[in-house]
Amino acid sequence: MLDPLATLTDAFTSFLFGKVETTRLPVRTSTGQAQAVYLPTAAPGLGDSGVIIGREVYSGKGYIYDPFQLYGQQLPAPHWLVLGESGNGKSALEKTYVLRQLRFRDRQVVVLDAQGEDGVGEWNLIAQQLGITPIRLDPMAALDGGIRLNPLDPAITTTGQLALLRTIIEVATGRGLDERAGFALKVAHAYVNETIRDRQPVLTDIVEQLRHPEAESAESMNVDIDDVRAWGLDVALVLDRLVDGDLRGMFDGPTTAGIDLDAPLIVFDLSHIDRNSIAMPILMAIVGVWLEHTWIRPDRRKRIFLVEEAWHIINSPFVAQLFQRLLKFGRRLGLSFVAVVHHLSDVVDGAAAKEAAAILKMASTRTIYAQKADEARATGRVLGLPRWAVEIIPTLTPGIAVWDVNGNVQVVKHLVTDAERPLVYTDRAMTEDGDTARDLAAEAAVAERAAAAMEAEFYGSSSESTVA
Repeated sequence: MLDPLATLTDAFTSFLFGKVETTRLPVRTSTGQAQAVYLPTAAPGLGDSGVIIGREVYSGKGYIYDPFQLYGQQLPAPHWLVLGESGNGKSALEKTYVLRQLRFRDRQVVVLDAQGEDGVGEWNLIAQQLGITPIRLDPMAALDGGIRLNPLDPAITTTGQLALLRTIIEVATGRGLDERAGFALKVAHAYVNETIRDRQPVLTDIVEQLRHPEAESAESMNVDIDDVRAWGLDVALVLDRLVDGDLRGMFDGPTTAGIDLDAPLIVFDLSHIDRNSIAMPILMAIVGVWLEHTWIRPDRRKRIFLVEEAWHIINSPFVAQLFQRLLKFGRRLGLSFVAVVHHLSDVVDGAAAKEAAAILKMASTRTIYAQKADEARATGRVLGLPRWAVEIIPTLTPGIAVWDVNGNVQVVKHLVTDAERPLVYTDRAMTEDGDTARDLAAEAAVAERAAAAMEAEFYGSSSESTVA
């Protein structure tokens, strides 16, 4: 039944204004606008070749990353910086990334494992799973026939040896070598290399020559022998620490024979060295230079060099200079350097700010886990992150990080499978109860199914998939 009042109102309106019809304008949009509105339809931003890291939080799409595939077109350098507070998932990311990279036959990884408990490094389980024995550097074990690396190994060029000796002394003293001390070291090093032919020269030879320089070495430079001896005394005392001090045994003899540098994974276990002592940057400098000359070769392999506690490298101007050369050299030979650091402010505000900035500039990929607000702002300023990314960093939960791949910034949730979980989370038994462990196992199962679904969605079930 019609409402008389409504009928009367319509008639009066039509009499005054005429008949009004609503017109809908045609909808015009672009592909970019459609992807912004319908995020699940957006394609992955880094291509479809590499290893699955997880999924983009906002779009839900799989996040795939590989510095070797991206280098040249999307990445100016294949190096990677990982930042964040402890307990947010850096270690799990490193380990799953390495395990997934090793599924490619042309990949090889070296890890400097500076953390651990119960007398072994935290990469010990993964090494065991792959049938690999870690190279454990331990002063006490070295005295009983353990692993030894020789800074004067003939595999290292004479220029590299002298640069390494200078770095060891400069790190230990905290200052650069003056001209006279540097001259005494150069004379001693040259004499040792020229006169010892029947064996590997060792640090003991350098220390002995510094304390008792040869007269002909001084005369050839028109310098008094007593002056050379005085100039080299402090240098000898520093090197003596590696020969007869708390670091003896690891570097004062020929390099241990039989170190396998062809294994897919090579783990240097540094967990027996005090992480806060001056020994750690010295150790990293020696390992880095030794690897540069013995491990990196111009072949078809793609190599990953992962360093935990990398602030020992970046925060020391002397060690950083050695690694700068390694990073520049490595780009021509397929080397990706991965540096894991807790706080960027500890690095860029230190004595090595210039050297740190140079290394950070080479890291075109940056992954940032949760940090406090002030730390996030400092990190954002140094790395040039967009404002929205800086604001979200303090709110990130474990396993989620901001990824900046040469300006392509995404928020990514890292996914860990059931098979990987017991290898990458090594402290669960001490930190979680049974209910939590069961919850995490259920979460891992979901994550594994999600990862499998993403792989199937993007690439089908072909055995020739380029995704690991």
